[in-house]
Amino acid sequence: MLPIVHHPDYRIPLRPRHPFPMSKYGYLREALEARGLISPGNGFAPAQAGATVIARAHDPDYVARVLEGRLAPEETRRIGLPGSAKVARRARLACAGTLLATWLALEHGLAANAAGGSHHAGPEGGAGYCVFNDVGVAAAAVLAGDGPAPVLVVDCDVHQGDGTARIFAEEPRVFTLSVHAARNYPAQKARSDLDLALPDGTGDADYLEALGAALEHALAAARPRLVYYNAGVDVWQGDRLGRLALTSGGIRARDRLVLGRIREAGLPLVCVLGGGYDDDPHRLAGHHAILFEEAARLAG
Repeated sequence: MLPIVHHPDYRIPLRPRHPFPMSKYGYLREALEARGLISPGNGFAPAQAGATVIARAHDPDYVARVLEGRLAPEETRRIGLPGSAKVARRARLACAGTLLATWLALEHGLAANAAGGSHHAGPEGGAGYCVFNDVGVAAAAVLAGDGPAPVLVVDCDVHQGDGTARIFAEEPRVFTLSVHAARNYPAQKARSDLDLALPDGTGDADYLEALGAALEHALAAARPRLVYYNAGVDVWQGDRLGRLALTSGGIRARDRLVLGRIREAGLPLVCVLGGGYDDDPHRLAGHHAILFEEAARLAG
């Protein structure tokens, strides 16, 4: 079965009507259970990542301020989440979850974290609902431990993976590919190794054609031995923070394309959740569950 990393504290309470859909992590767990995709036999729970591990991707002073609850008001505004102990613990769990999924993928070929994809957190701090960059932390830990390299990050969230690009801007062993809406957040883009910036309203056929070509380019340029995939579902046509126009079927085709191509190449693949901001939490969880359905099909 597909190894899935999950922790009940991926979901924490926020103020009523907070714009970040924190409830989706609980609904996703229910969706995975209802589909028979997670059980005691393939479910794994992370412990919290330590400050030293996180500081491989982030400024140590910033990490300390998060863990000690000393973020400045402008920092919490930039992140969009309170600077509380629960938020810090959740960020540490998500980082540890992606790192645990990495070890599981190296053993089994494919694994998924039911959180993560916090790609706006950069070397100096967090932004856009992202406290720590879990893929950045996990990939940096792999490189520090003489793990497999080069590493390819395939980021298909609707927003550019700017934080990941900045973390690895001077790291030749990491190749970053970001496929995103050109006119979406962040206003000031970073420079990934390969950016595919798509116009508003891009639909299934054009998206999949462009993604397929970009993925082939990235594989040829990076020649990776490990791949991370950010499968954000904010590319869906009804997402309130997206500007693209993929259908539910398009999301499935996208995930099938990326997962199938990476596994066809025989590369270990780590999947993380990414963004999704549908106001209907059940539909949002269903869209996120597509990743796990498609990954389980390949792992079975």
